Amino acid sequence: MRNLNCPQCDIHRFVVKNEKGETILVTVTEAYEITTVHATDSLDGFDLTVIYCLGCSWKGSPKSLRSHTHKKKY
Repeated sequence: MRNLNCPQCDIHRFVVKNEKGETILVTVTEAYEITTVHATDSLDGFDLTVIYCLGCSWKGSPKSLRSHTHKKKY
């Protein structure tokens, strides 16, 4: 299954935060499921309604992401 990309910079890695401001590295699947990059991490206590892009200043909901598309170069 493919991951969704940032609408601004087109990368697929994000972080989510908890109440303490701690972050965890995640990706978002085409089914809008947030999954941790590292299998040993847990999403318990993290706010999954807002994700933060690792590549730029974008932040938003998982539903606002776009599918990975291959851009044709002419």
